[in-house]
Amino acid sequence: MGKILAVNISKEKGKIKLPIDQIELKVNHGIVGDAHAGNWHRQVSLLADESVEKMRQASGINLDAGVFAENILTQGIDLKNLPIGSRLKVGETVLEVTQIGKKCHNDCEIKRKVGNCVMPTEGIFAIVIEEGLIRPGDRIEKID
Repeated sequence: MGKILAVNISKEKGKIKLPIDQIELKVNHGIVGDAHAGNWHRQVSLLADESVEKMRQASGINLDAGVFAENILTQGIDLKNLPIGSRLKVGETVLEVTQIGKKCHNDCEIKRKVGNCVMPTEGIFAIVIEEGLIRPGDRIEKID
């Protein structure tokens, strides 16, 4: 079991996401107010702070929540090794993992600022199965 360190949104794709107090998730939509919302397979992005810490160590740069355009920054759960189809209880919601990693597009603000990105290999994407709110401090755990 892990915990949520930060929840983040952005109004435009390819931009750093900014931390907010809570996010609202809707079935067949994703996160209300986020640029990546929609009825598709990458409604919500998650990244482990452990992955971000590797980038902090390698770059010597202080990397804040949202810098890799993740919606949810976690701690204490091995996201990158979850199988596709895994379900996660996150705060009030249930998410289903649909993709591990992604191809990074060339005009990525994150890659330009940091020089590298962990989302292509260690970020995960999910769809909303049960809607609700997620806040920093909420628990995250794999469920059957």
